[in-house]
Amino acid sequence: MHFKWNYKPPTPEEKQAAEELGDKLSISPILAQLLIKRGINTESAAKRFFRPQLADLINPFLMKDMDIAVDRLNDAMGRKERILVYGDYDVDGCTAVALVYKFIQQFYSNIDYYIPDRYDEGYGVSKKGIDYAKETGVKLIIILDCGIKAIKEIDYAKSLGIDFIICDHHVPDETMPQAVAILNPKRHDDTFPYKNLCGCGVGFKFMQGWAKNNNIPFSNLIPLLDLCAVSIAADIVPVTDENRIIAFHGLKQLNQNPSIGLKAIIDICGLNGREISMSDIVFKIGPRINASGRMESGKESVDLLIEKDYVVAIQKAKHIDEYNEQRKDIDKQMTEDANTIVSKLENQKHHSSIVLYDENWKKGVIGIVASRLTEMYFRPTVVLTKDGDFATGSARSVTGFDVYAAIKSCRDLLLNFGGHTYAAGLTLKWNDIPKFRQRFQKYVEEHIEPELTEANINIDSYIDFKDITKKLHNDLKRFSPFGPECTKPLFCTLGVYDYGTSKVVGREQEHIKLELVDSNSSDVVNGIAFGQSASARYIKSKRSFDIVYTIEENVFKRNQIQLQIEDIRPEEIKEEYKSEI
Repeated sequence: MHFKWNYKPPTPEEKQAAEELGDKLSISPILAQLLIKRGINTESAAKRFFRPQLADLINPFLMKDMDIAVDRLNDAMGRKERILVYGDYDVDGCTAVALVYKFIQQFYSNIDYYIPDRYDEGYGVSKKGIDYAKETGVKLIIILDCGIKAIKEIDYAKSLGIDFIICDHHVPDETMPQAVAILNPKRHDDTFPYKNLCGCGVGFKFMQGWAKNNNIPFSNLIPLLDLCAVSIAADIVPVTDENRIIAFHGLKQLNQNPSIGLKAIIDICGLNGREISMSDIVFKIGPRINASGRMESGKESVDLLIEKDYVVAIQKAKHIDEYNEQRKDIDKQMTEDANTIVSKLENQKHHSSIVLYDENWKKGVIGIVASRLTEMYFRPTVVLTKDGDFATGSARSVTGFDVYAAIKSCRDLLLNFGGHTYAAGLTLKWNDIPKFRQRFQKYVEEHIEPELTEANINIDSYIDFKDITKKLHNDLKRFSPFGPECTKPLFCTLGVYDYGTSKVVGREQEHIKLELVDSNSSDVVNGIAFGQSASARYIKSKRSFDIVYTIEENVFKRNQIQLQIEDIRPEEIKEEYKSEI
């Protein structure tokens, strides 16, 4: 794959600001420049960035309906009403349900939780779920990570004498359900200053508000922050402002004193003894929590997340790990099938989007396949499968394009849809797929910037190997937690050479383990280039090449720095891209 390398050199003013900021903070100009690029221009802002404080969390009562939601929860407890905590079957929904259930249960026992079955009930509030609530005497449902579009379902619940408090973060329609309270920072009439909370984050703010109202110390909430960190990472929301504070302290909790359920997942993943990062959550912890909802029932993940006995938890963790292995097999086969279809579509390269469907694809895995296709082809992607008489699908987007808006533009063809900028779900009649594909592709072509459909790498800084020191690496760690809008800094070094010991590794010889030198120092630097074995022959030819990379710690050799190489570019093609850098 040919990446386009993008680099925006600092202006003279930015260089001057970086020098001044670096002197004040006693950090290198390289790091000071990274702060300036992230809009952090003052010493106080840098200190808030490097040391996020829980005291700086936003007052939960600035969120619209928070006072109403807190009052209704207090009333339910005062009347000894049965409460049901209800959530979506993905990581965000399961962690949100676990968080709210675990916190309330410390103070109130007449409470239950419910996760709908993906295959039997579908996404969001179901009639079956409401009927379950009625049968078990529930008077109040707290719904998390969904519900913002459940107008008919909540009307039905209301007719049965059941109230709803909605805690959601998906984009609402102009008409919202008749819930007692709707906590959603994306409400058009909500002035809450931070809009990018995940569903678990909204649930956390609700519990923060309820605790504050009942004079419960904030410290009681801290043990639940590990669930928030998992949700923020897995739901791929921006790691900025409020999310950064929560994720920072949530990772601290996850590493120092995780809940029993998360500890069991950590041990099953092989992460025990390592410092867990956001990427560990994205690639190891999150997929396992997701797996039970994709393969069977998401309730099993909540069962694990609220478990108090480690022996029981490890058995449950092993069970969902088996689900994850099954999911990987199905995911691999479906992705191969989808790639075959794309390769056969001769006109696909002329389109700015991908819409695929197959009635035999597994409903629980289509979101993963959509993500993989988006990463491979740099196109907003919709993957659909048959669900009874209808088609159900998942959409994923490239950075910078609002796929939710593209789906909303086709709403007259849809029976249901919901989501946010980079991920959405939809349901439509099977026969309407060709019309939807045509309309969706037309919208994307008219609204997407051409560069968003290219493989881009945005370089933060050009450095030499002599700049890569333990101090630089330690200072870079202070930029974490990483995620959308706070990505790992990407560095470029020009004119590097194989030291003579680089080699192809991996089960299928698909990676390169590198030992490199550059022309400005004698230091040998270790690196790993995943999936780039095609460059091995050039590297071993002793000719120079350029690399873009992140600076990591080698997880197998403590305290050893390793470059994770994102792209390799032979010296001989530099003329083609000089204008890009």
